[in-house]
Parts: sequence; structure tokens; C-alpha cells
Amino acid sequence: MTDGLPEMTSLERTALYKSLGNPLRRRILDYLGRHGEANSTVLARELGESSGTTSYHLRKLAEQRLIEEIPEKSGGRERWWRALPFRHTTPDPAAMAPEEYAAAAELAQLKIEFDTALYRRAHQEYRGPEGWAQVQRHGSWMTREELLAFLREYHVLLERYTHAREEAPDGARPVLMRFYAVPEPVGEWNSEPTGP
Repeated sequence: MTDGLPEMTSLERTALYKSLGNPLRRRILDYLGRHGEANSTVLARELGESSGTTSYHLRKLAEQRLIEEIPEKSGGRERWWRALPFRHTTPDPAAMAPEEYAAAAELAQLKIEFDTALYRRAHQEYRGPEGWAQVQRHGSWMTREELLAFLREYHVLLERYTHAREEAPDGARPVLMRFYAVPEPVGEWNSEPTGP
């Protein structure tokens, strides 16, 4: 679900996954995340594309509420854009339409490749427990309800310690964080299948 927005339909989620899987759109979102704002001309120059191409993709990202126009900077044909805060939780794959599932699976594969490279980088850049790069691994016994409660508290912690780009204090840097949890594949636990 996106922050403060109504639940998306299967068709909207399919379009979102395809959009986020588009290499140029991902690069545009990355650029806006790092630099705060841009127009199609700036993006064309920085990303090695034509301004017509970047303009088209900016409009598509705006349709999906991933970015918005900056009215005070836009004028005439020159439109400036900024990224919007965004959060989305993928629904249960069993509830997805086939096209939605295919788009989500393709996007997940791209994320896995990116996250694997990020994990390697975190290990390479680790400089001890007080450094910028951190890697934590834990194992624990939890009920499913406790795991879900932990995840909710994790989101609360993220909100507490996260700043919007324009409000970040001196010394703040963009930090990429990932969270995943998976039960050990013990076959069955209390008559509930938990793995292969």
C-alpha cells in the first residue's frame, strides 16, 4: 500500500511493477532521489538519453504518483520534477493475477541482483561497529504474530530516524537498508508446513 493512498488494483500494481522494472525509469528515480529535482533536459544530459525520451518517462512516473511536478520552478515547456515518498507492500502472490505475478517476479529478480551487490558492498566497506557500512545477521525463535509485530516496530524505528532529503541534518547521507525474515525450513511445525 502506498502512503496515505487508496489500495491499488491488480492492474495498477502490474503497471507499477513494470514501471519500476524499466531500467531508464529506475535511473530517473535514482537521480531524483540523489539530487532532489531535475527536468527532462538535465536528465537527458546526465543519463545519456534524448530529452523527448526522459520527458515521456517523467510523465509516466508522474501518472503513477512516484514523482510530482515542482510548480514554482516549472514554466512554459520547462517542467521540473521531484520524487514523492513511496512505500508499497507486495500482496500475497497467490492472490495475484497471472500478469501481475509475472511483473512482480521480474521486478523481484532485479531487486535480488541489486541487493546481492549491495550486500557484497556492505561487507567490503565494513570498517567496524562504528562505521557507515553495517551488516547484521540474527537467528531467533518467534511466533508469526511476534514477527509481524517486530516488522511493525521496525517501520516505526525507520520513521523515527529517517529524514526527508530537504530536512536532513548536516552530515546525513543516503543509506540503503534491507530487511528480510524467513523461517528455518523444518518441514512442519505444530502441523503447519514451514518449508520444503
